[in-house]
Amino acid sequence: MTYEPRTYRTHMAREGLVGFRVVVKETDLWVLAARDLTPEVRQVVLQERQQLETYISGHPGFLEALAPWPEDPFAPQVAREMIAAAAKVGVGPMAAVAGALAERVGRALARLSEEVIIENGGDIFLNIKNPATIGLFAGKSPLSGKVGLKIDPAWGPLGVCTSSGTVGHSLSFGRADAACVIAANTALADAAATALGNRVPDAGAINLALEWAGTVPEILGAVVIVGEKLGVWGRVELAPLS
Repeated sequence: MTYEPRTYRTHMAREGLVGFRVVVKETDLWVLAARDLTPEVRQVVLQERQQLETYISGHPGFLEALAPWPEDPFAPQVAREMIAAAAKVGVGPMAAVAGALAERVGRALARLSEEVIIENGGDIFLNIKNPATIGLFAGKSPLSGKVGLKIDPAWGPLGVCTSSGTVGHSLSFGRADAACVIAANTALADAAATALGNRVPDAGAINLALEWAGTVPEILGAVVIVGEKLGVWGRVELAPLS
């Protein structure tokens, strides 16, 4: 597996917040918080990963599952959140792992920082008090880095997650340059972004894919980019990026 430099992180900044990176095995987080909370973030990630890795070692099919995993009341909380989120949109539980970890870290930091933004490989948890704009990275699309999503803090803590069939190493059965979902639950946003992207084999499928997004009650908004084509559904306000 090749490493792709996350150059978009050089643009992730917010007045009054400090940015710092925390890496634990495959988990690579960029965090914006009131101060450098590296030790606290690392501790949360280690705890969550240890629980999840122990569960996976006892349930080897979990890691490769491409369909919803049965409910398991004995699974650790992070795994239960992944299972529940993925089941709502018909994908395997690992499709929700980045979003689930981002939110669990973000919520753990809530008592230490009034505003928290956690980015985990393009999947973002936000707990903000003032408006923010999230840029859309869409690989070689001419729209990549040119348009962003305006996020209203009144929506409360939420997730903004993106899947791609042309960028990175995430598994996708579609060809969207970017399939982005906004939801109150970041694990759900992550799983739904995968499910949305799977429904986009070409630009002609954008509208049908967005219609599907509208059938999932937990999804607040969605964006799909394929080449020069862009489609939006729901609570989405686009903003041009300089």
